Amino acid sequence: MKILMSWLREAVDGLPPAKAVAEALIRAGFEVESVESVGHDLAGVVVGEVVSIEVVETKKKNVRWVDVAVSQTGTRGVICGAFNFEVGDRVAVALPGAVLPGGFTITARKTYGKLSDGMICSLRELGIGDDHDGILVLPPETPLGVDVAELLDLADDVLDIAVTPDRGYGLSVRGIAREVATAFGLTFHDPAAVVAGGSDAGDAGGAGGAGLGERSDAPATLGYPVVVADPEACTRYVARVVRGASPGAQTPLRLARRLTLSGMRPVSVPVDITNLIMLGLGQPLHAFDRAKLSGPIVVRRAREGERLVTLDGVKRELDPEDLVIADDSGVVALAGVMGGASTEISSDTTEILIEAAHFDPIAVARTARRHQLTSEASRRFERGVDPALAPVAAQAAVRLLTELTGATVEAGVTDIDQRRPAPTILFPVAETTRLGGRPYPPDVVRRRLTEVGCLVTEAPGPHRPGGVGGVST
Repeated sequence: MKILMSWLREAVDGLPPAKAVAEALIRAGFEVESVESVGHDLAGVVVGEVVSIEVVETKKKNVRWVDVAVSQTGTRGVICGAFNFEVGDRVAVALPGAVLPGGFTITARKTYGKLSDGMICSLRELGIGDDHDGILVLPPETPLGVDVAELLDLADDVLDIAVTPDRGYGLSVRGIAREVATAFGLTFHDPAAVVAGGSDAGDAGGAGGAGLGERSDAPATLGYPVVVADPEACTRYVARVVRGASPGAQTPLRLARRLTLSGMRPVSVPVDITNLIMLGLGQPLHAFDRAKLSGPIVVRRAREGERLVTLDGVKRELDPEDLVIADDSGVVALAGVMGGASTEISSDTTEILIEAAHFDPIAVARTARRHQLTSEASRRFERGVDPALAPVAAQAAVRLLTELTGATVEAGVTDIDQRRPAPTILFPVAETTRLGGRPYPPDVVRRRLTEVGCLVTEAPGPHRPGGVGGVST
């Protein structure tokens, strides 16, 4: 799991440098395989505006002689082989003396009979992504002359953490942030609590405003119709719908870079949103093209002879033990593993259904192994996902979809909540001292339990054997 320090710092104020954080995680039992600094060697790249373009014809290929302004006075000429930008566009300009990732220094040089006084940069040249075919075109309101590295937060440190099967919460920024906050005695700002506290589900016509960890009493049929035929394998299913999403919307560069540094490839706004929330909160999401769904969603086991073409283009023979998502047309996804091609998000999708569910770890693991199909979603479900996250993650998704695509939220929230009540554990606080062989004051025990996410309350008097205080979680 690749964790960005900049992302961790959003949840934990006052974190020390990356190396110290890595050492603290190692002491906590995590295996930190590497700490990589990225973007720190980028310097001298500023925002410029294309003033004029002249095509330079050559025997091999045509290039363009571009005048760019990097301040309010004066321009400079640059040779560029890309054709994806026009006069008036804001672009990233590496001035002579600028240093690009890998230690590549830009100089003024004569080429194609012109003195190219700098370079206009692509995503790959800036270390943001793999695209080298076209120039990075910035939003038109981007200030002229500002430093691109600062503008896009290109400098970061990335922790590569090997997460063992018993610590599935470590497959999220939220989980690692809680660990490092505890390690350094810092305040943990739970990103899930922030979303839940600011939920506007009620405004959308639903009742999804239950606090994080609380059972939802919302009727199951307020939103898109869903039937959970196997409640043991799916204890919670949340569905939210947005309409009017702009197919041409682009994922902001900051978020795209966050995905790239986390080891995932940006695809489209809806898919990128689901991946960002999964990486941040640990809750896998799936986005269906709402217009391609037919009838209610049904969570059930596969039937004999059913088949599904998954998103990787493979036609799969389903087993009766496979947990699937179906509609009136048949199976549309392998639950918790991978979606189906028939309902995938495409370049013209405008209606989106977000699925946030809690699937049984064993059911997901067996399906993934049966089909030899491991996904980022299945990795997390196999290791255990907090079922309280489902409505929070869905709310975060619809909020981002409205912000980035101009979509509107369809009234109604489907939240089928069939979780068993969380158990109350009577815990005499003196047990830590008796079993550990060293004193642990009661306030330390309570604080540590709270830090790992327990809801701690004082047990009634009769449950205090020997007068020792107890806590329940």
